[in-house]
Order: sequence, then C-alpha cells, then structure tokens
Amino acid sequence: MQQLSNEQLINIANSYGTPLYVYHAETITQQYNKLTAAFAKSDVVFFYASKALTNINILKHLKNIGSNVDCSSINEVKLALHAGFDASRVLYTSNGIAFDEIEEAQSLGVHINIDSLSNLEKFGKKFGHSYPVGIRLRPNILAGGNLKISTGHDKSKFGIPVEQIDQVVDLVNRHNIFIQGLHIHTGSEIKDVAVFVKGIEVLLDLIPLFKELEFIDLGGGFKVPYKDGDSETDIQLLADKVKEAFDNHPHDKHLQIWFEPGKYLVSGSGYFISKVNVIKETTAATFVGLDTGFNHLIRPMFYDSYHKIKNISNPTGPEENYAVVGNICETDTFAWDRKLNEVHEGDYLVFHNAGAYGFEMSSNFNSRYKPAEVLVKDGEPHLIRKRDSFEDLLRNQVEAAV
Repeated sequence: MQQLSNEQLINIANSYGTPLYVYHAETITQQYNKLTAAFAKSDVVFFYASKALTNINILKHLKNIGSNVDCSSINEVKLALHAGFDASRVLYTSNGIAFDEIEEAQSLGVHINIDSLSNLEKFGKKFGHSYPVGIRLRPNILAGGNLKISTGHDKSKFGIPVEQIDQVVDLVNRHNIFIQGLHIHTGSEIKDVAVFVKGIEVLLDLIPLFKELEFIDLGGGFKVPYKDGDSETDIQLLADKVKEAFDNHPHDKHLQIWFEPGKYLVSGSGYFISKVNVIKETTAATFVGLDTGFNHLIRPMFYDSYHKIKNISNPTGPEENYAVVGNICETDTFAWDRKLNEVHEGDYLVFHNAGAYGFEMSSNFNSRYKPAEVLVKDGEPHLIRKRDSFEDLLRNQVEAAV
C-alpha cells in the first residue's frame, strides 16, 4: 500500500495545524483497483460504503475511479448525489428507519434495500410492482473480528431473519412487489473467506423464490491490517470462491454480484496527526498528552481498536513505553504501554489507518473544534474541510428570551 512520507506529513501539519486528518487519494485508487482486478472474471459491482467517510471530495474521487456508493441514511444519499453520482449508482440500505425516509429515497430514484417486514409491507402497499427494491436478510452467521461490529448473527438487529422468508414471500406475492435483489452483511473485519461463501449459499437457495432478481448483494466487511504482521482478507481467494459458488449453482439466470466495501477502501489512506502538548511522568506510566481526544478519534475507546502510532518528529530515537492520552475531561486513552520513539513536547504523532470512522465519528464534545481535513492527490495537499471556529459552536443555537 502506498504511504505518505514523514516529511510530507510534517509539512502538511505545519501548513494546516493539528489535530488534522490527511487522506491519500492514490491509496484509495490502489485499493479499488485491487478489488476490480481480483473480480475481473465475474460480473461484480462495488458500492463504496460511504458511512466510513463522507467528505464530498472523497466521494468525488471514488466516483471518478469507477466506484458506486452505498448509503445508510437519506442524507448520505443526498451527499452522494451532490458529489455527482447518478441515482443509478447509489444504493440506500435502510435500518430501522421511518418509512418516509424510504419514500424520499424512492423519489430520488436510487436503489433501495429494505430491512424489516413492516417497511416491506408499507412499500408494497404504496408502490406495488412500480419500483424495484432489495431485501436485506439476516443470515444468522456470526462473523467478524469484533462482536460490536458483527451484524449477521442471530441476536443482531439488522435485516429480516432468514427464517421469516415465508412471510417475506407472502408480502411479495400479496402486493406484487418487484424484488430486484437479496442482500446480506455479516459484519466487519472478516478475514475468513468461508464466511462469504456461507452467505452465498444462504442466498442462492432463495433465488427460486424471487423470479425477477437482478443481483445478489454480499455486503462488505473485508479485513484490513492494523498491526505489523496482521493479515487482510485474501481478495483473490474470495473472488475465486465467489465465482466458483455462482458457477456451480444450478440457477437459470444471470445475476450481478454486489459488494459494499467501506473501510477496505479508505482506512489505509488516512492519517490523523496530533501534536504533543504535555509529557507527564508518574509512577504508573509516562503519559503523552495530545492536542486531541476521543472527540476526534473514538475508535480505540469505542471499539477497543488498535491504531499504529508513530512519532514522525523523532523517527529514529530510542524506543520507550508511553501511555498516549487525549485532552478530554473523561477517560481518554488511545494506547497504554505503547512503544514509541522517544517523545518530546511539540512532537507530531501520527495515527495510521485513520481514513475510516475517524472524522466521520468525531464530535464537538467539551466544546472543542472538529479538525480540518486534507486530501493529498498527485503529491499536492488540498484542504477539503476547514477546521471549526467558535462560530461553528454557536451555529444553530438559538438565544431564546427565557
């Protein structure tokens, strides 16, 4: 995977300040090309799961390199259309939402997946056969590297349980619903290709129940490496196994295969740069206090996620153990007992794999500003989001006469 150099990152931090999110366009392109090359022998369409990172410049870049886009809310749909995606390249997968959001997605002309019997019935009553729709099913498969982001098991809220397929078929027949696709998503950080094959087997057995199917959607969740020595999903093996499963199944019609990679496309492209405010020596640890916190990068606290951290200001210094902490007035620890090249106040530390669910999950907690975002393309940095200002904290507040 292509990497930005320490020198590049330091120059960008000096120019735009910290904390700062930096993304590398060519890394995103490389990841997308890896997918398309692996699946070249199959009719596969990729929809970038935009919930990972919705900056419109990232969306435009993905559109320009050929990706479609997957959305989890109506506002993500609107961002995708604003970024220039044609409605035919936008997929909206609902999750426990009010039916009027599905109606709005229909009015915008995008692909729709429905994840409940209730909304499927409402859709059928209103639209009948006039608008194609997909069904998100829960396959009852436990998969992924973290239960918090596993979505296909039997205790998950996502999708219509596959054991309720008779009720689905009854609704489809009763309202003459045009079922365009069947969709599953089993979770995130899936390394075992067999999990995807198991999902395919679940869906392929249901094909005869829906005569107008055009696609089978296998979701996303490809694993990306975070630590040295980590492995990622073997994409070529996955492509081979998917092709084999579809080639060997005796269905009598051609079906497209859809995938929704998110983290896989943008995680490795992202760097989160922070400046060291304070070094605090205690009997328990040497604390490195940063100019950021979980208001900017919550994944380590929320998911127990590991991010490689490097001291780019002193990359050859002797290694020492540190506790890397934020400046938020709560428990706010990025890493405990982490080996880093010797750290001094004023150094820049970089969190790797910060492209997915970093800025996207940020907040203004403690009334602190959200950071800026920069996109590096063809070696040139471009500001793609301004850092918050005090006016942003007041925006939308109303000073009522109370």
